[in-house]
Amino acid sequence: MQRVSAPSVWLGRLRPRRAAAARVLPGFGLSLGVTLSYLALVVLIPLTALVARTFTLSWPRFVALATSPRAIASYQLTIGTSALAALINAVFGLLVAWVLVRYRFPGRRVIDAIVDLPFALPTAVAGITLTSLYSTTGWPGRILAEWGIPVAFTPLGIVVALVFIGLPFVVRTVQPVLQDLDPEMEEAAVSLGASRAQLFLRVILPTILPALTTGVALAFARALGEYGSVVFISGNLPLKTEITTLLIMTRLEQYDYAGATALATVMLTMSLVLLLTINLLQSWGRARHAG
Repeated sequence: MQRVSAPSVWLGRLRPRRAAAARVLPGFGLSLGVTLSYLALVVLIPLTALVARTFTLSWPRFVALATSPRAIASYQLTIGTSALAALINAVFGLLVAWVLVRYRFPGRRVIDAIVDLPFALPTAVAGITLTSLYSTTGWPGRILAEWGIPVAFTPLGIVVALVFIGLPFVVRTVQPVLQDLDPEMEEAAVSLGASRAQLFLRVILPTILPALTTGVALAFARALGEYGSVVFISGNLPLKTEITTLLIMTRLEQYDYAGATALATVMLTMSLVLLLTINLLQSWGRARHAG
């Protein structure tokens, strides 16, 4: 008689449980149908309508609308301020995540909750608050203006608003990786004579780099489409402090649907490229973690 090993019996008992757990939701066909229908209604149909609207424009007309001096200035301002804000959040978001994970101090839970405030706070409220603080009537803005650094109604004000709304993306992406980081790796590096700089650059940074890069990309993508918190503090000066989303709204208010569609298509293309980049970064991070 063939002898059945204990692991085989254990695996045989485990498989039905896993199969039952996989069938908690309705069958694959129904679940897939509901998922695709929901995505089509919420995402695909609106995006398809935008692309279809773009096809009503001739190519020369589309290029003329999408590359007008005002549009080019808005692209440069939007991309430049978003990139700068994402880089600032890369540094300070990592620092905030490090402090929250590695240190225990009174009020740590409160600070941890405050990090998520930009997620819950309406963007218009954030914009009004930042404008009142960093204008010449607010105490930070007044002090900075005396030093010759105006913030409100300048590109610097846009960066401040984008840093505010992008910080949680970096912190919440890096924080779980720092929590899972094995302390024995650091102890081994220190026992081998590694300095603090070498410990960070050669042990910690390579481990958290995929998560940090993903968080920065998410913050950058969020900043590209931001409107509410920027429209108040930017001043909305054409060719100077006018972001692309505001220019799209201006076109719509002027009933220039063709111009708004051309600008929206350019922003949609940027968003799709960023989405692909984020997915590739996440795949790279999972592969690196598994390896």
